[in-house]
Amino acid sequence: MTTTTEDRFGERLRALRTAAGLSQEQLAHTAGVSVRALAYMERGRTRGPQYKTVKALAHALGLDTEGTRDLEAAAAFGRRRSSPAPAPAPAGALDLPRDIRDFTARGTALAALDALTDTPPPSVRPPVAVVAGTPGLGKTALAVHAAHRLTPRFPDGQLYLDLRATDPEPLHPDDALALLLSALGVADRALPQSLDDRVRLFRCLTATRRLLLVLDNASDEAQLRPLLPTNGTTLTIVTSRNALAGLQAVHRIEMPLLHREEAVELLTRILGSDRVTRELRSAHELADRCGNLPLALRIAGQRLAARPRETLAKLVVVLDHEERRLDLLQAGDLKVNAAFTLSYRQLDTVSRKLLRRCALAAGPDVSPETAALLAGIPLRDAQLRLEQLCDRGLLQTDPVAERYRFHDLLRLFATERTTAEDDGATRAAALDRTARWMLARATAAARHFDAEQHGAPEGDPDPATAPTGRERARAWLEAERNQWLAALHHARTAGWHRQVLDTAEALHWFSDVAQHWPQWIDVFRRSADAARALGSRHDEATHLNYLSWAHESCVHQPHDALDAADTALSVARACGDPLQTGWALLHGAAALCGLGRPAEAIARLRQAVACHRGNSTTRGRLAELSALNELGKALRENGRADDALGHHLDSLELCRRRIPGQSPYNLDLHLASVLRHLGNDYATLGRRQEAEIPLRRAIGIFTKIDMPTRTGAVQLELGRVLRHLDRSAEARTVLASALDTLTAHHHPLQVVAATELSDLDHHARPVRAPG
Repeated sequence: MTTTTEDRFGERLRALRTAAGLSQEQLAHTAGVSVRALAYMERGRTRGPQYKTVKALAHALGLDTEGTRDLEAAAAFGRRRSSPAPAPAPAGALDLPRDIRDFTARGTALAALDALTDTPPPSVRPPVAVVAGTPGLGKTALAVHAAHRLTPRFPDGQLYLDLRATDPEPLHPDDALALLLSALGVADRALPQSLDDRVRLFRCLTATRRLLLVLDNASDEAQLRPLLPTNGTTLTIVTSRNALAGLQAVHRIEMPLLHREEAVELLTRILGSDRVTRELRSAHELADRCGNLPLALRIAGQRLAARPRETLAKLVVVLDHEERRLDLLQAGDLKVNAAFTLSYRQLDTVSRKLLRRCALAAGPDVSPETAALLAGIPLRDAQLRLEQLCDRGLLQTDPVAERYRFHDLLRLFATERTTAEDDGATRAAALDRTARWMLARATAAARHFDAEQHGAPEGDPDPATAPTGRERARAWLEAERNQWLAALHHARTAGWHRQVLDTAEALHWFSDVAQHWPQWIDVFRRSADAARALGSRHDEATHLNYLSWAHESCVHQPHDALDAADTALSVARACGDPLQTGWALLHGAAALCGLGRPAEAIARLRQAVACHRGNSTTRGRLAELSALNELGKALRENGRADDALGHHLDSLELCRRRIPGQSPYNLDLHLASVLRHLGNDYATLGRRQEAEIPLRRAIGIFTKIDMPTRTGAVQLELGRVLRHLDRSAEARTVLASALDTLTAHHHPLQVVAATELSDLDHHARPVRAPG
């Protein structure tokens, strides 16, 4: 059979598909094109598809380099010789679309476009404004509204051209130039045949006219470059879902989400002020459900406008169901889901998978490591594709860290896609893979804070990218907190009890550094459950003690802390564990102090000291040190500062003996704690000059070992001492530093620091003489 010019590409594509044993539906799905577009190609109706389409088809067909080259040559031949020239645009075909009456906000963007209309010097290229971003932001509405506003400044005409980026075949520059030239008065018979000649004629015509050109829905830089004037005063406004980062010397117009009040204003302009004012609270909630996305807000407003008796509150309740929200956000042919789907279909198979799997990540954002694990692709590939998804407006990048987040509605869309396209077993495998990796990395990172750890921790799942040193380990644990917490939940549900226990055991050292996190309750509750499931009474007692500490120190819940400590005490005594028995007595005492029961607390602390005194192991010595410190603190807070000082001097002596087998970090931690107690003992006894030195030493050590919440607390205590010594300037400096530190770490003592600072400033003001 002879292949003609018209059917050369189509016949070849059909033969390759048949040889591969694929149906049209199978090839279309794998290549990321529609079945209709594929059918048009095989029938010869589309004779020369674009290069990226041909490349996707070749990949789906499994062609080698030579086969891909041959298929592209056939497409290129079709593009050069077989595509008929488009019909000349009839008069008015490229007129601006109708402006919308209720256009809202975007004052900054409009001002930026206004500024571009000033006549530029002859040496400056004609201005090009690029409006890019997430689907549904209202890019086209802005461009059209701005064009109508600016019409009087462009007496030679205003042209609007849809470049059809979201179609299976975007408008080719050849065809776009034919339409533009026709609108500029070039007759059909005078249209140049080659692309280069059309570009030259277009630029010649625009160089002598003051035009406003709106190029809407642009695909990529290659499509746009031939359409941009190079001389004259034409203003070109380009809209695109892609960032078009390759375009140089253009003005980029930022299109953020609407502010909440702007979103309500848009609803007001659609529905009328009376209706919105009657339900102002519901209007705010509706804006939240729509994620302040203009398209979603317009759809919600149009739906309500068509139902004048329906309340805003009802629509808010309807949209509360996340699994239905995207389906319900439609009004006539306006559909949020459809807008997202157009962008999604333009992605290749791997990028689609990456986007939808990102929706499985925990927390508001996702790291490249997590995204790569969920998608099951190499990290470098994920890093590149995540940036591309940001350029396409489907993800948002963090301004500082290498992390990515969804718009709320796009997250719902990605969740729907992963439910529809990934079966339950596939999603479970992705979550299993990610959870195991996250727990292994969290365990290794947390061991940097283990007082008994010597050298770099082992067991990281990817040593090449493992965080090195305490500072980087802490940064990773903080950045990925949501993800490793989710992994811990997943592991508990999956029955990986040993892994839950090992991870929590490693993390308990780090919990001292991040004491302000309420999540520690969840961590240690789950690890205690895991120990119970494993039948390990020793581990159960240990992690119940950790849980008691978290209730008391992290969220100040003394009742729950006492319950956990009492349970730990019962378990520890039942299994004959003196170390955990002593710790349970100490944690129970801390809870009793919080409940205002000091006598019972002191009695328990004396038992704890006695329990540890007979334990000559390194851990026993450290536990005795902690018990002495807490006993002294309880005595001081109950009017027995002399007794407290004696116990804390005993603690200092224990520190000076240099407990063997301990890291410098752990020794510094205990020494700083003792010095803090001594300083407060001296202050309570009125010996404030003696208090200053140990408090300053404690601040220095806590700062060195990077424990900011303890540093801030001791700064507060030192500030009080300095106030009583009438050293107001020094006190103000120390208290201000305490307030900054405690506020930054959400510590409840920030309120006390603020009060101390305010009182100091108030008493420092000179008193005016009367009259």
